[in-house]
Amino acid sequence: MEILNFKESKDILLKHKMPFCQTEIFDSLSKGLTYAEEIGFPVVLKVYGGNIFHRTEKGGVAINIKTKEDFRREWNNFTENFKEIEGILVQEMVKGKELIIGMKRDEQFGPVLIFGTGGTYTELYKDVSLRVAPISRKEIVEMMKETKAYEIVKGFRGGGINEEKIIDLISKLSSLSIKERRIKSIDFNPVVGNKKEVLIVDFKIVV
Repeated sequence: MEILNFKESKDILLKHKMPFCQTEIFDSLSKGLTYAEEIGFPVVLKVYGGNIFHRTEKGGVAINIKTKEDFRREWNNFTENFKEIEGILVQEMVKGKELIIGMKRDEQFGPVLIFGTGGTYTELYKDVSLRVAPISRKEIVEMMKETKAYEIVKGFRGGGINEEKIIDLISKLSSLSIKERRIKSIDFNPVVGNKKEVLIVDFKIVV
């Protein structure tokens, strides 16, 4: 198995018109800063490398960077503390609730879709439901309703997430899973949603 690099993964997302937040990878502070100014502060910085896992716990994520000075400081901190990196991701800051959406290709059943509570608590809560692709709109809604995450979607304690945008994303992932047979798994975690939009923030694709 092989984890696709950032560009290869992003190309697949673009090909299938998957919604993801503005993100690019850089190996130069000046280029990264220029991009940050283009998309607008605040931004997020993340170390990127095939051998780097659980980067949040290891201090490899800096959020809500509001100024050029903060950007330079966090960038230099990453380059000093993470030696084996392929680059640093510069990403727009997206606010909302976190979900996990993904796919694992089962030898018997084929592509199995995943939906549930996302973010750093995914492994703790284990709040996910599964369906075999291809999947209809009705099945997507049923899948979502099986999870506690659906309460978040509907607006538990305020907020709420655009349900139609989630349905559209899962539908596109279902189609992608049928067409891209070489892909063994897809992990979108987190997917951040609010009433206006639903965007993939982190993605990992294994072939």
